[in-house]
Parts: sequence; C-alpha cells; structure tokens
Amino acid sequence: MNKSILATAVAVLALSFSAAAQDNATVQFKPYGFIRNYFAADSRESVYGVDDLFYYLPKDRNIVDGEDLNAQSTYVYGNLTSRLGLDIVGYQVNGWNVSARFEADFAAGLSGVTGTATLRLRQAFVTLAKDGVSIKAGQSWHPMAADMPHIFSLNTGAPFGPFSRTPEIVADWTLGEGFSLTTAALWQMQYTSAGPSGASAEYIKYGGIPELYAGLNYKQGGFTLRAGLDMLSIKPRHLNAAGNHKVKDRITTVSPFFYAEYVNGMFAIKAKTIFAQAGEHVNLNGGYGVSSVDSDGTWHYAPTRNSSSWISFTYGKKVQAVLFGGYVQNFGTARELVGPLYFSKNSFSNMTRMFRVTPELMFNWGKVTLGLEYELTGVQYGTFSSNDRYGLATHDLRWVCNNRILAMLRYSF
Repeated sequence: MNKSILATAVAVLALSFSAAAQDNATVQFKPYGFIRNYFAADSRESVYGVDDLFYYLPKDRNIVDGEDLNAQSTYVYGNLTSRLGLDIVGYQVNGWNVSARFEADFAAGLSGVTGTATLRLRQAFVTLAKDGVSIKAGQSWHPMAADMPHIFSLNTGAPFGPFSRTPEIVADWTLGEGFSLTTAALWQMQYTSAGPSGASAEYIKYGGIPELYAGLNYKQGGFTLRAGLDMLSIKPRHLNAAGNHKVKDRITTVSPFFYAEYVNGMFAIKAKTIFAQAGEHVNLNGGYGVSSVDSDGTWHYAPTRNSSSWISFTYGKKVQAVLFGGYVQNFGTARELVGPLYFSKNSFSNMTRMFRVTPELMFNWGKVTLGLEYELTGVQYGTFSSNDRYGLATHDLRWVCNNRILAMLRYSF
C-alpha cells in the first residue's frame, strides 16, 4: 500500500512538472540540499533545540548537598538537519517573473534525544518581481533574521540575534543608487510570543494586527547596510481568568535593528545589533510582565528591554577561518511589575547578561565541507528579591559557562 501511494505521488509530481514545462518552456526546476552530520560535546547541562544540536545557553547552578547538578557533560551526534529543497524559476505571467522555493529537513518528531526524525517545512514561498518591485508570499526568514554570521553552528548565532522563519508577505522596492525599501506583514507559527498560556500564536491571532516591519537597505560594492523597525501588537488574553468576560489586554512593542556587512576578496565581516522590546517571538532573551490591572480586569503590560549584538569575521576559501562574538544585556522593564513575567521559552527570566566567543575552521573540498568549532558561552544569572520589581534579577549575581566542541561533515548537492 505504501509503495502504491509513493508511486502515485511520484507520478503526480512528474505530471505537474511536465504540465508546468509545457505551459512555459523556460521553467526550470533546480533541486538542492545537503547531507549534514553534527557531533557536539558540552561541559554543562544547557538549553537546546533540535535534538540538542541547536544550542542556546548553559543552565544556572542547581546546588543540592553542595553539588552543582548542572555541572554535567553531555554528547550528541545526528544528521537530522540534512536538507532538501527545490527552486522553481523561469515562469512569467503578465510581465511578472514568478519563482518559488520549497525547502524541508527532518528536524522534527524527536523528544530529547529519542524518537524518529520526521520531515518538517522550513520554507515555502512564491516570489513575483517586476519593474524594481519584488513581492514574496509564504514562509521564509524574518527580515531581521535573514542575514546570518559565518559560523556553521545550527544556531547561526542565536540568541544573540533574531532567528525566525515565519509566514509573511514581504515587498522589496528598488529606489536606485544602491538603495531599496523592505516592508513586511508577518504572522507567527514555530516561533511565537510568550504569555499566560505559554508560548503560542494565539496572542497574535486575537490581536487582529500582523507583525509589521519596515527597513531601508543599501548595497554597493562590497558594502551591505540595513536599518529596520519591527512592531508587534498582541493580546495575551481576550477573556478573563474565569473565561466569562472579555478583557482589553494588549501589548505593543517596537524593536529597531541595524546590520552591516563588508566583503573584500576572501575577507568578510558582518555585524548585527537589535534593541528589542520583549523579542522572544524571534528567539531573543526577552518577554513582558503585568504592570497594572484595571477595575474591569484588563491587564496592562511592560516589555523587557534587551540589547543583542554579534559580529563575525571570516577569511579564506578552501580553508576558512572564522571568529564570532556575541553579547546580550537584559535591562529589565521600564515600568514596575505587579504580576507575572512571561519570558522566552528558550531562556530564563533571571539571566542578566550573556556572551559567546566562537573560533572555527572549515575545510572545503568541492562539495564536501568539514568544520571544527569551539564555542564558549557565559551567562550571568541573578536571584529575584522583593525589591526587584522591574523584571531584572539583581541579587546574588553569578556566572556560569559552557564549553562546546562541535564538528560537522557536510556533502552538498
């Protein structure tokens, strides 16, 4: 039965491709992807995603009978981030150039380090371009996350910079002289806001307003510059705790960001910084808390403010040397909190600052790449006291660090 289903699916795809080719003889189907293997070793219990391959940060001390239970080394190996994609180009309709991308990997279906990897959607979008205007609709990288550092680590620098693929409609407008404008309306799916019911897309669903982004870009010679502003307005609750009365809860956050890149021959440097209000929906270390309560039961909120930045350097071609550095500073909230603090599911509300230093080497032999990386991540944690009413733990500050060794073998096609 499974063989029959598979044969039918292959036949349908073949007929679809054939029909598309007949509709426009210039249409091209370009498959791409890679087989990628990771091995990672950590010196400390940490927060991960994707079968412990997507690294976030080390956990705080957990002292029991004088022993730190989180001071425990771990090891993991897997190739579930192997990827398969298809670019479709060459179609035209009414003067518009139409292209599409579908991309998937197997990084789903696991619980911890057990289970069976299943196929998941990464990207799926259609692009229409004409006369200096490009419109993209579907799931793709968030405009603030699209430019990534040089490192091969699966986290690509998160949580020191935004990381999110999300349903969106993005329009790029060519302005001339190397300048362009990007505008976007975005939804939430895999990467979501925190709130009373945990991380969920329900808050933007009831908010009634998509996440909005606008940014100015400049690209000329070896330079690329971007400056943008992201606005998110959500309703953490639309009903009171008893579920029998509507409330007017809403929090609106605004986050500016800046990106710069310079390439000259085999040398390249990239840097990104964002000052985020909350920002947990793009994998940053942030959130928001209840700052006041109205007589009708409506809650008002105050977002945390955090500065997240990274910089990366690379040199070489067959042998590439890379150096990455990142820093996060949590400034807490601007208003006093009187209720719960909702924070990123991949972090902890008592983290105050964080750094990362990553040197790595990559050896490229045609379609084969071997990468070796050392990653040092340090987090300063604190303890909340009765005086800490602004979402920032200021007592008993202590640093914990993790040493991570990562190796990668990849064959691209």
